[in-house]
Amino acid sequence: MNKNIGKVDKIVRIIVGVAIIAYGVMTNSWLGVIGLIPLGTALIGWCPLYCPLKINTTCDKESCKKD
Repeated sequence: MNKNIGKVDKIVRIIVGVAIIAYGVMTNSWLGVIGLIPLGTALIGWCPLYCPLKINTTCDKESCKKD
């Protein structure tokens, strides 16, 4: 399981996850549970949906060389 979530992607996922959870708590609905998905994927650094789509937002040494 290689990490496929980069730094910016991780920050966005944490913000969105916390916002969805907060909304679910404020409205007293089960929608907040959905917020655990982006929050969990951000914390482990791996998104299962990125694998079949061949998306990788991490910055490895070759793809992020500064010119």
